[in-house]
Amino acid sequence: MLCRLGASYNALAVNLRKLLIGIVVLLPLAYLAGKDFSLPRTKPAFSYPAHDHHGDENVTVAIDPYETAAKASIFNAHYSENELLPVFVVITNDSDQPVQLSEIKAELVTSDRTKRSPLSEEDIFRRLSHPKASGTRYPVPFPTKKAKGGVDSKTRDEVESALFRARAVEPKSTQAGFMFFDISDLSSPLPGANFYLTGVRNSSGHDLMYFEISLDKYLDSAKPQ
Repeated sequence: MLCRLGASYNALAVNLRKLLIGIVVLLPLAYLAGKDFSLPRTKPAFSYPAHDHHGDENVTVAIDPYETAAKASIFNAHYSENELLPVFVVITNDSDQPVQLSEIKAELVTSDRTKRSPLSEEDIFRRLSHPKASGTRYPVPFPTKKAKGGVDSKTRDEVESALFRARAVEPKSTQAGFMFFDISDLSSPLPGANFYLTGVRNSSGHDLMYFEISLDKYLDSAKPQ
């Protein structure tokens, strides 16, 4: 009788240990699956190492690539695995008049003159819903609701929240958001590259001079001092 009780106790203890180990393993994954995306804290554009300031108009544009795993951890989706580069774009207007952004055009030009424009929302969904076979996969331990285009609803909400959508920047204020660039077939997209932004207009509708930002400014700032 005592032997049977002892055996039952040992079996129960083993099962409890397995359960606890499972909980410990799954909790981080459950957290990642459940966290909601929010934009990173936005600073004035001139606070970022990679920026271009136009003194005559008192407008500054900055970029902050999210190319490292640590920075990209704010996202739920794995953009780098799908050869997408999120770039945080910040525009600060320190003038006394609003500036218009409805006609802006951005372009990433690599050191070998390859030109990439930011992907549209639907292009991003298309890329995420048709990942390549290579690369690490991160299974989620809970079912996710699929939305249009084969992308789960949480990822769709994340992209919609992350994208740069500002149509104007009011005086003494800042607007920010992400642009996503296709970096497939680019072995080293950042060194020697430049980011260009055109179509920023003053309150009279006249174009400001284009903004040009070297990605080397960002890379140099990230080097250990």
